[in-house]
Amino acid sequence: MQKFLQFIVLPIILSAVFGLSIFFVSQHEAFAQLSKEQEKILLEAQLKLLETEIANIETDITKTQAEKDTLKNQISVLRSKIKKLDLQIEQSTVLIGDLRSQITDTSSSIEKTSAEIEAVKAQIGQVLRRVYAEDQKSKVEIVLAGETISDFFSNMASLGALNGRLKVLLANTKELNSSLNEQKNALESDKEEEENFVKIQILQKQENQNLQSQTTTLLDKTEGKEAEYQKQLADKKAKAAEIRSRIFELVGVSQAPTFGEALEIAKMASARTGVRPALLLAVLTQESNLGKNVGQCYLVNTTSGASAGINSGRQFSNGMHKTRDLPPFLRITQDLGRDPLKTPVSCPIPSVGGYGGAMGPAQFIPSTWQGYKSRLDSMLGRPADPWNISDAFLASALYLADGGAAKQTYDAEWCAVQAYFSGRCTTSYRFYGDSVMNLAAKYQKDIDILEGT
Repeated sequence: MQKFLQFIVLPIILSAVFGLSIFFVSQHEAFAQLSKEQEKILLEAQLKLLETEIANIETDITKTQAEKDTLKNQISVLRSKIKKLDLQIEQSTVLIGDLRSQITDTSSSIEKTSAEIEAVKAQIGQVLRRVYAEDQKSKVEIVLAGETISDFFSNMASLGALNGRLKVLLANTKELNSSLNEQKNALESDKEEEENFVKIQILQKQENQNLQSQTTTLLDKTEGKEAEYQKQLADKKAKAAEIRSRIFELVGVSQAPTFGEALEIAKMASARTGVRPALLLAVLTQESNLGKNVGQCYLVNTTSGASAGINSGRQFSNGMHKTRDLPPFLRITQDLGRDPLKTPVSCPIPSVGGYGGAMGPAQFIPSTWQGYKSRLDSMLGRPADPWNISDAFLASALYLADGGAAKQTYDAEWCAVQAYFSGRCTTSYRFYGDSVMNLAAKYQKDIDILEGT
């Protein structure tokens, strides 16, 4: 389908919309012939096609899942999910490419505006020097220096004109600085959005690999034997035992709990916040998966926020946000008696330009954790620790509850999950919310089996 979109549908759209004679060209060559506005229209059309294909596959998956649970259907569902993920990865790639194009344009605009500001500053300097030189002369000197009285008034008018010019230049500087700040804010926002889409793509690729592995395992184990598959499906006792012993992997935790242990911790957090244990476990699994893929770092500079990979040694100048996250991180580690240079945090995502510094299983950035610290300290009766499993579960539950997850409806939980990821309930990163909700549904089935419901 991706090749179809790239080599057939894309040229047709280009030809129809823009009248370009490029029926058999690559996507890269096609984009090279377009203006920015035309490129934007084309990207929107391409994304629309991807969304339609994804929706069609979702319908097929739902229909197949509703049928009798057979080996053939299970494999069909897995393959459809893989196909859907391939399209979602392509969708993320298009969005990331578009954002990077915007970032490049904004960066160029910032450079241009900065150059204009420097030019205006130079003009202001020249005017100020002239005004100062004229201002040092007394009226008597001006009169004596001039041949006629008209020269005196001419000099005075010139001084007034300089002052007027100075006011215009200062106004221009103010306007340019305002524009520069807006451009910098837009750049920061675009970079943050790009980072989020890169994170989404990391999770998509990981899930794709997991599905590929599940499909291979299912085919290898059963070799087309439906009876054996049905026997595995019906063995609830063995399933419950597997669930209880399953390791619940959490990033930044030396000894990961079993699923059963993690469930008990989630239940305690749920009792205090009203957030479903299954949802909490799903969010923490997603964050843990993301944290493991992003990598682990140590802070190496308590002034700049630079960090380095624990295993790779790779240096990151953008290891932690210098003003937003570094001060609270140092306070958090000091309160806990931790060495800030030996406490693991997430690494920045290479090639994006954002920041690392997320802490523990819940992957809270220090500034966000600091916002919950007083509530957590009060509930726990001690300083909360982001690297403590129970504390991380409770912090995540509070965050989700603040986002509305305690209502325990699908829409409320979905919105809370999106806010957990990006700070707001948005459909821009819907893969994250959909993925967490699907995982929560699986965990709920596991919990039901464990509890015999």
